[in-house]
Amino acid sequence: MSDKSEETATHYDQFFGPLYFEPYAIEVAKRIDPAPGSIVLEIAAGTGRVTRHLRERIEPSVKLIASDISEEMLAIAKKKLSHLNIDWQTIDAQQLPFSDNSIELVVCCFGYMFVPDKPKAFAEVYRVLKPGGLFLFTTWDTLESNAASYISKSIAGKYLKEPLPESYNLATSMSDEAVITPLVEGAGFAKMTIEKVGLFSVSPTAKDAAFALVRGDIYEEIKKRNPAWIDEIRMKVEKELAEKFGAAPMVAPISAVISQAWK
Repeated sequence: MSDKSEETATHYDQFFGPLYFEPYAIEVAKRIDPAPGSIVLEIAAGTGRVTRHLRERIEPSVKLIASDISEEMLAIAKKKLSHLNIDWQTIDAQQLPFSDNSIELVVCCFGYMFVPDKPKAFAEVYRVLKPGGLFLFTTWDTLESNAASYISKSIAGKYLKEPLPESYNLATSMSDEAVITPLVEGAGFAKMTIEKVGLFSVSPTAKDAAFALVRGDIYEEIKKRNPAWIDEIRMKVEKELAEKFGAAPMVAPISAVISQAWK
């Protein structure tokens, strides 16, 4: 585990976890049948935000496999949730190490936007699901629908000016039903629902939120161009967040797409 990877995973859990992922972890768990079958697979479990709510939601007899491609993320999850009965596995979503028709429920929150071969990953889910099994996954809505992120990237963009690499747009690359539907249908699923769900992102202070956002995916690009910009951008983000959504706490609207498909 490299120091940089460990630092990234820790920041992700400490700041982005409560700010963005916890609200949807709770929302997704509420939609799960407590007795979904014998095995539940979570893909892109990250630092275990959704995992904890899944484990608490489903019956103790149901096996929960929580997986991620990042060992650094899983290391944090394992440490936090060591008291729970969870089978942790390092897995690539494009190559699931499970038999055909072997799993009743597959859950993935905010992971597929970053998977290189999405058709293959979706086909893998279809393959391992039992007939009648459910595939539930979330992706982020548009940047404009996620107010704090929109403010942060807009302010940073004024400094960076020239277009950023496409990789910086991946987080919101699956906000459109026209992108999601062909992937789901192409994998073989015949029945599906797609729903945009708005919630709220809560941070103790606008200052905490600004720190998290500026040190997110765009941080390295700012640092590379001019390290002095980091504090300037952070202070401007904090000011606008406080003005629009409160200084303490900061409560901003967020939006995601919750998709469900049945085999």
